[in-house]
Amino acid sequence: MTLRLGIPKGSLQDASVQLLARAGLAVYTSGRSYLATTSDPQIECLLIRAQEMARYVAHGALDAGLTGRDWVIESGLDVVTVCELDYARQSRGAVRWVLAVPEESTFRTPADLAGRTVATELVEVTRRYFANLGVPVEVEFSWGATEIKPPALADAIVEATETGASLRAHHLRVLDVVLQSTTQLIANTSSWSEQAKRDKLADLALMLRGALEAQGRVGLMLNVRHKDLAAVLAVLPALNQPTVSPLAEDGWVALNTVIEERRAWAVVPQLKTAGAEGIVEYPLNKVVA
Repeated sequence: MTLRLGIPKGSLQDASVQLLARAGLAVYTSGRSYLATTSDPQIECLLIRAQEMARYVAHGALDAGLTGRDWVIESGLDVVTVCELDYARQSRGAVRWVLAVPEESTFRTPADLAGRTVATELVEVTRRYFANLGVPVEVEFSWGATEIKPPALADAIVEATETGASLRAHHLRVLDVVLQSTTQLIANTSSWSEQAKRDKLADLALMLRGALEAQGRVGLMLNVRHKDLAAVLAVLPALNQPTVSPLAEDGWVALNTVIEERRAWAVVPQLKTAGAEGIVEYPLNKVVA
């Protein structure tokens, strides 16, 4: 059994390859080649633009692929959503497709754009958005550099943003959020019906989610006397509940837990003050609930 997996080429590529590596699946690319091998002999990869991924998955050229929910909706094609993955090209979290206009424009609501031109890569979603509002606009496909088009080439744009920095740099103002999108692992319907491929995809989804859950978190191990346990637990934030295990020496227990890495700076000294000893902070690859 060979599973053909699509990896989004372009802005999401590095984040996807890094996530796969943290999940335990190393991806080996070669120069300008669109083919890639992996550390799993049953998985081969093809680098495909995120905008086209749903088409190739739906038509069976790929068994599965990583792409944005936005492009799946835009395609209108029938694919299986195996799982949602909370990451984007620069960060964790959703990407927002926003309706934006020049800062100095008189447009204040989407209705003010009636009869105007809107440029975007997300054409069908944008058309449906304005149709649902009952606002007639001309939606034009943008081949890129969409932020530079208002006001000379378009009255408004619908563009993806994570931080809003590019919009601010081009003096654009957000009127509304058209769509929020996260990355998805999607599958071909026939491939999903094959048990071997479904099992492989379920394992991949589990490991990818585990790698995402581990981001920004560290593990803590420490020893504490029974008499100090309550004080230590009062300090210790936990993903769920810390694991408490008896040690060979009477009166001592070991604690193991997961915390947000940014909190370790404050928590570790507090644990020491509360009576913890032998505190070890260690990185995490995956957290699987």
